[in-house]
Amino acid sequence: MVNYYWNENPMKIDGVYPSILLIGDSWFWYPFIGGSLTNNLGPIVAGKGHIILAKGMNGAEAFDYVDGKYAGIVREALRLYGADLSAVFLSGGGNDFAGFNDLRPLLKDNCSAQTTAKGCFKAGSAGLKGFLERMDEYYRKLIGVVYTRTPPDCRIVMHSYDYAIPSGNGVFGGEAWLASALVDAQVPATLHQACVNLLIDAFHGMLVEITRMDPQHLFVVDSRGTLEPHEWANELHPTADGFRKIADTRWKPLLQTIGLA
Repeated sequence: MVNYYWNENPMKIDGVYPSILLIGDSWFWYPFIGGSLTNNLGPIVAGKGHIILAKGMNGAEAFDYVDGKYAGIVREALRLYGADLSAVFLSGGGNDFAGFNDLRPLLKDNCSAQTTAKGCFKAGSAGLKGFLERMDEYYRKLIGVVYTRTPPDCRIVMHSYDYAIPSGNGVFGGEAWLASALVDAQVPATLHQACVNLLIDAFHGMLVEITRMDPQHLFVVDSRGTLEPHEWANELHPTADGFRKIADTRWKPLLQTIGLA
């Protein structure tokens, strides 16, 4: 019997209830062969008897968990299971900057003369600074909701993403999330990867700052620099081996340190 579920019906049929709740995007929900982080984290925490239940969906944005389409689902899951949770894992933010309509507004109208990644982003609330402030707000609000429904010793584990490659590759040849916005903004090709790396680093730094308010209960898995180019399935998602590598080399050591594995 597996110890991870994306649907409560089979979980209830198996007669178990979650001790770890996952709230997240496609890094917890990726539906293709080999799965996502969820089915790789399951075996890691199984030795401690943990059961995982995931809430959220592919394409979910951080806003969705607190004031959007999944807010009610998240609150209901916390109402039902929160009192018995040992941990809540959070995955969100990637879809807030990935996609033409999300990334393009953060970039200047014409970046062709720029020589640095930082120079390609708008200043102030319309650019990277404003994006990070919104992410910070959503995460802190979600953490507050989790606090109200879980025991005092419940751990909250967030994660950064790895340095996605703006290759133009989508799922099964579909539209990609990063390259199109960079090209439309006329970002020099030599700066494409640097712009993505800047976003990933800035997002990670925002999460680290959040942990400072409660370092005994808030943690960040640093996924950056884990994957080789061949371990990316597309612009946003690792391959099956890539997800397994991140779970084994980045999540497992932290989960062992905080007693969840």
